[in-house]
Amino acid sequence: MGKIIAIANQKGGVGKTTTAINLCASLAALECKTLIVDADPQANTTSGVGYNPREVQNSIYECMVDDIDAKSCILETEIDYLYVLPSHIDLVGAEIEMINLEERENKMRKALEPVKDDYDFIIVDCSPSLGLITINALTAADSVIIPVQCEYFALEGLGKLLNTIKIIQSRLNPELEIEGILLTMYDVRLRLSNQVVEEVRTHFKNLVFDTLIPRNIKLSESPSFGIPTIMHDADSKGAISYLNLAKEILAKNNILK
Repeated sequence: MGKIIAIANQKGGVGKTTTAINLCASLAALECKTLIVDADPQANTTSGVGYNPREVQNSIYECMVDDIDAKSCILETEIDYLYVLPSHIDLVGAEIEMINLEERENKMRKALEPVKDDYDFIIVDCSPSLGLITINALTAADSVIIPVQCEYFALEGLGKLLNTIKIIQSRLNPELEIEGILLTMYDVRLRLSNQVVEEVRTHFKNLVFDTLIPRNIKLSESPSFGIPTIMHDADSKGAISYLNLAKEILAKNNILK
């Protein structure tokens, strides 16, 4: 039985897409069959694994709005064990189109249900908002990873997201758990980075992953090549950190690889 993990934070620029691409590539490198679902209209995850979003025929949008079979929309990537359910710009209009649909919050869950058992992990990259698509992702997910950047406004908006998660747990998805809070853009040289780490760990204790994701030039460069960092430079700090995160998630879920 596959596990669906949403990566969500309504704040932009916290490393959601970087985390989605590199965590999935790392899980695939550890021979976990992994599907990355691009639920962001910007389609950066789709381009980050080597596809041009403008050339995508069928995407998560068609699965949710037109009930197209997800299996027919899934694409292979250059990495063994890694597959993508892409996005394209049409997803921008999906929220408006879905407003009058019955069970609109359950559209993604219904789309992913037939393929859930085909993968060890399905990772959903959410858009930087708490709109209907993100609510769909959290309703479909078994758990959620919350990336938080090690900067001054790190905790701003986190309360709002945790409140949204509570509402979804009470009304739409009682099984939803927090997989973990992931600290990103960590700079060991900055006192502020270390203060944020300390503050988040004091506040959220066991919910925070041990792995810290550093600021790393290779993480920034690899999307321009359409490949995850592990393919761009496997020895970089960024690639190693995401591999450690993948191992931490496997250990947490009692999966031995």
